[in-house]
Amino acid sequence: MWLYTKLMEKIFNDTRVAFALKTDTELERAYFLFKMIGNEPLVRIGTAITNFALKAHLPVESLIRVTVFDHFCGGTTEDDCLSVVDKMFTKGVSSVLDYSVEGKEEEEQFDAALQMTLKTVEFAKERKAIPFAVFKPTGLGRFYLYEKIGEKQPLTLEEQKEWNRVVARFDLICKTAYENDVAVLIDGEESWMQDAADELVTDMMKKYNKKKAIVFNTLQLYRWDRLDFLKQLHQLAKKEDFFIGMKIVRGAYMEKENKRAEEMGYPSPICKSKEETDNNFDATMLYMMDNLDRMSIFAGTHNETSSYKLMELMQTKGISKNDNRIWFGQLYGMSDNISYNLAKYGFNVAKYLPFGPVRDVMPYLIRRAEENTSVAGQTSRELNLLKTERSRRKNE
Repeated sequence: MWLYTKLMEKIFNDTRVAFALKTDTELERAYFLFKMIGNEPLVRIGTAITNFALKAHLPVESLIRVTVFDHFCGGTTEDDCLSVVDKMFTKGVSSVLDYSVEGKEEEEQFDAALQMTLKTVEFAKERKAIPFAVFKPTGLGRFYLYEKIGEKQPLTLEEQKEWNRVVARFDLICKTAYENDVAVLIDGEESWMQDAADELVTDMMKKYNKKKAIVFNTLQLYRWDRLDFLKQLHQLAKKEDFFIGMKIVRGAYMEKENKRAEEMGYPSPICKSKEETDNNFDATMLYMMDNLDRMSIFAGTHNETSSYKLMELMQTKGISKNDNRIWFGQLYGMSDNISYNLAKYGFNVAKYLPFGPVRDVMPYLIRRAEENTSVAGQTSRELNLLKTERSRRKNE
């Protein structure tokens, strides 16, 4: 059995493989960063100071660039990222170029995001190392519009025209991806805008997933209703004969979701505990693996247990490690022990590689810092792995 003995050895503990691409200096920087991120008051203070400095146009971008930005991002432009892409691919780890500019509200900004996403599709078409393109729904249209449509509120004439432009942007990206045989991941966002995004992505699947999964939606599985959503989508896909592509993640907006639910007096869409979220993630993963004839899965997880479970499912079902319907995914700058060890053993694995102007990418970086601070064990695990590798190198 190709996997059983490897699982028993706990392959994700191999720090030599995990950090093979990091110089000693980069290893020390990573250790310093995660020490800082592990301090919750420091993250809160640092976030406030950084936001103030950027709004006041103080010259802090170069400092951000050489610390947190370079650790979590590939560069300021797509061309900047290519050296990182090529370097990771020498170890078998692919890249997903992610234009991580958030919180825009203007039509010109949405058109700019559209053009950048189309450019990443072109990049992906030309490079085996970039198997997916990606975008956020609110990168192509105003959050308020998704929210209003999701709540079934009538749009004004101007809003309808604006929404038609959002739909046209979605369609152009998905059509271009289809024509170039490049899969496109569409990120999940807050629950109160997600219904409108889900409907739109489903329409794109019906149109462009007739032969295989090109368009991928995202399920945030800290939401207790998402497996039911997938099962309903599965029935629709069988009825209307299209394939489902789905990125599954645990989720990134938990505090915001719970706070809004409490303030507005509705039941929280978030699972009651971490254990329930983990069970929901694993159950969804199993459901997709049981229905691979119509589904493709991008398992976006930093959780070692879920990663092992997916590996075991593949083995039990006799599925090849490089079957293109199954991908593992992690974020650049995190969980290298999972990414590089999976790649070493021949699994399909891709890192989300964010890029964009330093100032515009800061909301993304702040979310990363807050997520690492709030997810139990995430930062301490990274620190322990980095400590182990530092010791190993000193003793060589």
